[in-house]
Amino acid sequence: MGITKSAKSSEIDRQWFVIDAAGIPLGRLASEVAKILRGKHRPTYTPHADTGDLVIVVNAAQVGLTGNKSRDKIYYTHSGYPGGLRQETAGHLLARRPELAIERAVRGMLPKNSLGRAMGKKLKVYGGASHPHAAQKPQPLSI
Repeated sequence: MGITKSAKSSEIDRQWFVIDAAGIPLGRLASEVAKILRGKHRPTYTPHADTGDLVIVVNAAQVGLTGNKSRDKIYYTHSGYPGGLRQETAGHLLARRPELAIERAVRGMLPKNSLGRAMGKKLKVYGGASHPHAAQKPQPLSI
């Protein structure tokens, strides 16, 4: 009987991937990005270690929403003060800050602990088609 090897985050050779979000539904994009950030696409996936890769999402402003979500889906934030609840529709948030909509969708699919916060730092989202990470030689990834 063999022993299962548990991967350590220091032993992982991290890769960079770039994903074009134009025309892809927000939820489908977020689930694929979360899978790569967690490392579930690798055979050395370990649940208690950060074994994932880094992801660059470009064209975030062109991400899609299906159905009536652009007017019916509501994002809530609270300032911490009494009466400080703010709400914003998904369509308005995508028009104002499309990067934030993708980051929130992906963050909701990551673990809710320090490991998930470390995984979330490996996500880079840009509204346009260009990004400043060309020196890392990211590989294009299609969804």
